[in-house]
Amino acid sequence: MKKLALTSLFAVFAVSGAHAANIIDGNPLYRPDQGRFYSVTTVGSNTENTKTVALNEEFAYGITKNLAVVLATNVSQTDWFDTADWGMTSFGLNYRAIDMGNWKGDLFGAYSVTPVWGDHASFLDEDNTDYVWTLGARAGYVSDNGWTVAGHIAFDYANTESFNWDDEGLHQLRLGLDGQVLLSSEWNLVAGVEYTTNTDNWDDKPGVWTGKVGVNYNIDETKFVGAYVGKEMSHEAEGKWKVQDGFAFGAKFGIDF
Repeated sequence: MKKLALTSLFAVFAVSGAHAANIIDGNPLYRPDQGRFYSVTTVGSNTENTKTVALNEEFAYGITKNLAVVLATNVSQTDWFDTADWGMTSFGLNYRAIDMGNWKGDLFGAYSVTPVWGDHASFLDEDNTDYVWTLGARAGYVSDNGWTVAGHIAFDYANTESFNWDDEGLHQLRLGLDGQVLLSSEWNLVAGVEYTTNTDNWDDKPGVWTGKVGVNYNIDETKFVGAYVGKEMSHEAEGKWKVQDGFAFGAKFGIDF
């Protein structure tokens, strides 16, 4: 079974769920209010191949105060469309289980297909497409002084059939920490790190650390733009570490409506 790439720039930089005022601005605990939509569009590359640029779209709707439905997809191209792919497409739910003043906590789940179509696979090619189930939780603290810190844990299971639970599927664990500091009503800084490991292959190649730093600017209370850079470091067998060449980069636009 091929490696499942869930540690891309877009997975790491995705908006996950706000401040006390619930303003969309890149905060890791943002979520849409009841009856509100949000859209976050990201363009960028990853460290493995800066010639590949992808467009990622995440769209969500607040069904109730605590429950939101989330749709996401991405497309990518390499070397000026020498190759092109319609990558991951997912449907998920996010539920705010804890809302105690400054303390917030979310439970989330998703079903994803990756890739949908590409140069090396026809539409939903049974030999090249993975179907991924995800369960996870995110919790953190939103300070009255303008900073936020949030941690998350997620478990992904992938196989070449939606309901195939045999031992040949890929089991992946992700652990991460994200933070935000408000510099003013318009500007804020964000940073985060995520560790991804294939639990079926721990001894051979334990996992990958992916870090990011970025800056966001709020056009107003319902729109923001941001720019980010990221770096990867592989945790190899026998305790060795390998820093990936180059930097990931990206820009995003978010709107709440």
